[in-house]
Amino acid sequence: MAPSPNPSIRLIVADDHALFRQGLRSLLALHRELEVVAEVHRASELLPTLATHACDILLLDLQMERWLLDDIASLARLAQVVVLTASERTEDALAALRLGARAVVQKRFAIETLVTALRSVANGLVWMPPELQAELTSQWSTPAAKRLTPRESEIIRYVSMGLRNGEVAERLAISEGTVKTHLNNIFHKLELRDRVELALYAVRVGLISAQHDTR
Repeated sequence: MAPSPNPSIRLIVADDHALFRQGLRSLLALHRELEVVAEVHRASELLPTLATHACDILLLDLQMERWLLDDIASLARLAQVVVLTASERTEDALAALRLGARAVVQKRFAIETLVTALRSVANGLVWMPPELQAELTSQWSTPAAKRLTPRESEIIRYVSMGLRNGEVAERLAISEGTVKTHLNNIFHKLELRDRVELALYAVRVGLISAQHDTR
């Protein structure tokens, strides 16, 4: 049997409001490639549920019975994390991305925006709303891309897609140490602090794409 052209993106929805979970599940069910495999309503159930249900993306509400920002790093080792939040604070979104979240989607957005974010993350991209991109990138200038070598541009593209140094090394048939050296040079050249800013740079200069639907 030929493989499906649109394989399912398996999701776990973590939110402590039953009505929100049920409504979200119903809306996601309208998209054939999205499949909710489990729901979580307590923070203590996150790791056990991830251990027993194979999933691609964890849809995580930052505020359940406690603030879950610091949990993202450990959760991101088990699944791609997409943060759902009512918070409008740029610093919360940036902190979530730096801890390993692949997207931040505010709860006021339409379902189409969330679906776009899920598809982008499933394709290996970091996703954030255009206005958040603009606010973050306004905090630093974008140096000219012509200062980068072709190899540095390749490394930026792979890192911005979420690949670890070892995976980048394997793709490019170079050592992991060489990747680290290139990254150090890239951060110095572009005056960037971390991989989140590097991903923003990659979107801004067209090294990777970012797709956004209207809200």
